[in-house]
This record gives sequence, structure tokens and C-alpha cells, in this order.
Amino acid sequence: MPYAIYSMCFLLFLTGLYCVAVKKNLIKIAIGIAIMGHAINLFIVLVGYKWGAHAPVIKEGASGWQYVDPLAEAMAIICIIIGLVTLVVFSTISMRLYEKYKTFDITEIKRLKG
Repeated sequence: MPYAIYSMCFLLFLTGLYCVAVKKNLIKIAIGIAIMGHAINLFIVLVGYKWGAHAPVIKEGASGWQYVDPLAEAMAIICIIIGLVTLVVFSTISMRLYEKYKTFDITEIKRLKG
């Protein structure tokens, strides 16, 4: 069961990588970067999860229980914040380029450079 979920994370990451590598529109590239970030966050949370484990709240007399690792969830939250800031900066640069060149196409921006 977990291997199917890991492969779905990998497929989601490859979809974002395809958008970044092949597409020429800056908005589509930004969406691809966001998709890759979400795939990485999902993978980090899945690595920290244990099937059949309890929440990481230790109670008295519960010494034999397995717990879910909360560190992975904290790292995913930090990655979400960093991804959001990156997306905002990328969107701001894209809007400035659109104001100057009136297009989001990378090849057109390279041609009109000056």
C-alpha cells in the first residue's frame, strides 16, 4: 500500500518537472514549481507516517505504543512557507516582465531583450 502512494508522489513530481522543463509560459512554469513543491511535501509527510501508529501525545501507561514522527510534519510546514515565498517572488518577477515585454512567453522575452 505505501509503495503505491510513494509512486504517486513521484508521478506528481514528474508532472511538475515536465511543466518546468517543457513549457515556455512563465505562469505554467510557476504552476510546475508549485506542483513539485507539493509532491515533495507529501513525500516528507508520508515518510514520517507509521501505519497503525498513534498521535505523538504521550500518555501515562502507554509505553508500548508506536508514535507518528512529528518532525516530518514540521519540516513540511516549513517547506510550504518557503514554497509560498518562492512562488510570490517568481510571480512578482513575472508580472514585472509582463509589464515590460507584454508577454509571458520566454522565447519572446529573449528575442525582445533590450
